[in-house]
Amino acid sequence: MKLDILVIAVHPDDAELGCGGTIASHVAMGKKVGIVDLTAGELGTRGTVEIRARESAASSKVLGIKVRENLGFADGFFANDRKHQLEVIRIIRKYQPEQVIANAVNDRHPDHGRAAQLSRDACFLSGLRMIETIEEGKVQESWRPKQLWHMVQSQYIVPDIVVDVSAHWETKMEAIRCFKSQFDATQGDEPGTFLTTPLFMKFVEARGQEYGHAISAAYGEGFTNDKQLGVNSLFDFKL
Repeated sequence: MKLDILVIAVHPDDAELGCGGTIASHVAMGKKVGIVDLTAGELGTRGTVEIRARESAASSKVLGIKVRENLGFADGFFANDRKHQLEVIRIIRKYQPEQVIANAVNDRHPDHGRAAQLSRDACFLSGLRMIETIEEGKVQESWRPKQLWHMVQSQYIVPDIVVDVSAHWETKMEAIRCFKSQFDATQGDEPGTFLTTPLFMKFVEARGQEYGHAISAAYGEGFTNDKQLGVNSLFDFKL
């Protein structure tokens, strides 16, 4: 299946928090969107691998995405090396996305920045035909996405673009709430974290409103890009 957008996120729920509204808005446009989680989030204080897998499946239905995979990398200990790059290259070539969304380039959690660099390197290397990867017993064709975007996560980053997600904000929040083990303090008897405090959801709301305000919208999601962005006309911008 060829995708329009592939989100490569290191932990289950990263995609929902960082770009859930953008996913939902593009699904509504008829775009094919998929998510690949690099790890199962097994080092998380709350939940289990099995619980988080069920939560991911529930969220995927809410968002309306076409596919979701988990590569099973070691949470906290994966590396941006040849082994892991080849696996991400395989996934990029499998789905041939026009656009990729990856983790924040710099963030509170060290996995986020490392995953961002891994995704960046894999997107480039995926376009080199001399790198061989196999899928279902067949050598894959090289493929390089047209754009790589990085979401903004915990740490504030001035975005290069802001996507208006006002019409799909509630879908984003519904998808986030599917991860009860992570965000609902009433679930289970595990220790609370900053994610289970009421302040965290207020932060998510405030960040969306702040980026939305920047483009005269109710809610927005911000993204950064490594490349210089071009437009055909000064009138292409949303004002």
